[in-house]
Amino acid sequence: MVIQKEKKSCGQVVEEWKEFVWNPRTHQFMGRTGTSWAFILLFYLVFYGFLTAMFTLTMWVMLQTVSDHTPKYQDRLATPGLMIRPKTENLDVIVNISDTESWDQHVQKLNKFLEPYNDSIQAQKNDVCRPGRYYEQPDNGVLNYPKRACQFNRTQLGNCSGIGDPTYYGYSTGQPCVFIKMNRVINFYAGANQSMNVTCAGKRDEDAENLGHFVMFPANGNIDLMYFPYYGKKFHVNYTQPLVAVKFLNVTPNVEVNVECRINAANIATDDERDKFAGRVAFKLRINKT
Repeated sequence: MVIQKEKKSCGQVVEEWKEFVWNPRTHQFMGRTGTSWAFILLFYLVFYGFLTAMFTLTMWVMLQTVSDHTPKYQDRLATPGLMIRPKTENLDVIVNISDTESWDQHVQKLNKFLEPYNDSIQAQKNDVCRPGRYYEQPDNGVLNYPKRACQFNRTQLGNCSGIGDPTYYGYSTGQPCVFIKMNRVINFYAGANQSMNVTCAGKRDEDAENLGHFVMFPANGNIDLMYFPYYGKKFHVNYTQPLVAVKFLNVTPNVEVNVECRINAANIATDDERDKFAGRVAFKLRINKT
């Protein structure tokens, strides 16, 4: 025989719920007395207070081992890569001589990029250094901050400096300038105390033929040792990377040319097939003429 449970009315359910929330006879709130709730709150206050204190202490101890100026661990490659300016999507430098808008964007990017290299700014912020030697600035037990940087003047870029240039870095005449820069690596002595330079060439025989002649600034694509080592963004506040400008004089028009530039330095490998940017950069150059 099935015994049916008596169905409670809506009023009874409401009354039971009210009594659960606050029972005036036992002075219980949601089934617990004030003392019980006080012990629970005290437990969680102590528990989370302890976790907060432990986390704060752990962070404080860790921060004592970290320098504000030099990273403790560097995830950058030991071999610096090369990049080009103007910075373009897929490293394609395409110039339509008759279409001003196609190369004006490159000119605007280069104007902004080269502004810190103006001779007046370099003279104001950076030092005239002795060429052919590293510009080392050790702390010797006392924090030497900020580090001084060597001048790299825009005029060193010759016909690619863009100063008073009616050809806009050569883009209006189909003789564009492309700038090569080496990525920064903290405390890296590029060149291993030997001279180094950047060289460029067509990747294949047909590219070399279509690339034609070009000139480099500074002469021979030289990068001086005095711009190294780099001490980091916070230490080297006014550091400006050395540049090599390549001015292409007679690229075969309406043909895509694959160009590769490499840094020739004793301690920079450029033949690692797993990393095609280690010590080198490849880009496409196309000059369109109608």
